[in-house]
Amino acid sequence: MSKGGTVIAELNRLVALVEDHLTDDLDLTRVASGLGTTEYHLRRMFSSLAGMPLSEYVRRRRMTVAAADVLGREDLLGIAVRYGYGSTEAFGRAFRSVHGVSPGDVRRDGGPLRTQPQIRFRLTVEGNITMDARITDRPDFRLIGHAARVPLIHQGVNPHIQAHIASLPAEEHTRLKELSATEPPGLLQVSADVDPDYAEGTQLTYLHGVAVTDGTHVPDDLDVIEVPAGAWAVFRTEGDYPGALQTAWAVTATEWFPSNPWRLRPGPSIVSILDRSDDFSTATCELWLPVERA
Repeated sequence: MSKGGTVIAELNRLVALVEDHLTDDLDLTRVASGLGTTEYHLRRMFSSLAGMPLSEYVRRRRMTVAAADVLGREDLLGIAVRYGYGSTEAFGRAFRSVHGVSPGDVRRDGGPLRTQPQIRFRLTVEGNITMDARITDRPDFRLIGHAARVPLIHQGVNPHIQAHIASLPAEEHTRLKELSATEPPGLLQVSADVDPDYAEGTQLTYLHGVAVTDGTHVPDDLDVIEVPAGAWAVFRTEGDYPGALQTAWAVTATEWFPSNPWRLRPGPSIVSILDRSDDFSTATCELWLPVERA
């Protein structure tokens, strides 16, 4: 079986296991190990390809199936407990978040109900996007600069990151550039501590800074992210900013990872701006993602 086929098979097996465990907790670490992959990679690939976090999909499927029980005569507390909720209130909140109405409303009126179909993953090879990619092994290094906690936003400019960068004086950008001493080159946009489900709105650490060699003295006023040695997949993008870069993120999940013998490993993702227009509407970038052999 091709590596791409393996990734899709892993995700479809995960979906089947979710169905088998709708009324109990699924040990995802154990599942990932049994599939020959990691929980981190499995969550990131599921989120990227399904368009929602795995946890959200599980909740929607549970509430879809639970709706049939709610329409019956069984006590609501018994239904709540069966689906892993300690009270009818907690179950009701989860039910309302999916269906928009309470279990009592559905029991009385018969609806409305919203259904989350069971997902099936298929690999469609379009071949219409050329990925300029390379793999590089890097020793330990450090990312240094100014960090802030910001919410994850999938599309468009992140105003929280924009405000963080704008708060830095112009001379600070020059100072950081002068401190750059190793790859990735130049001023960097670093996302660390990202939720494995890559759920929009979750908090991450954003660092505006540069890369330096391990052991480099760091000025006291700068934040530091220690990066262990490992392999990196580096994707070069050119075009609208940040649109082309965000498209590249999506294509790595839909085309590159399913077609190559690599998987994501925990670690920061890094964007290096190699060149840009004066108004920053277009840019040439490198997207650095930490990887390991699948």
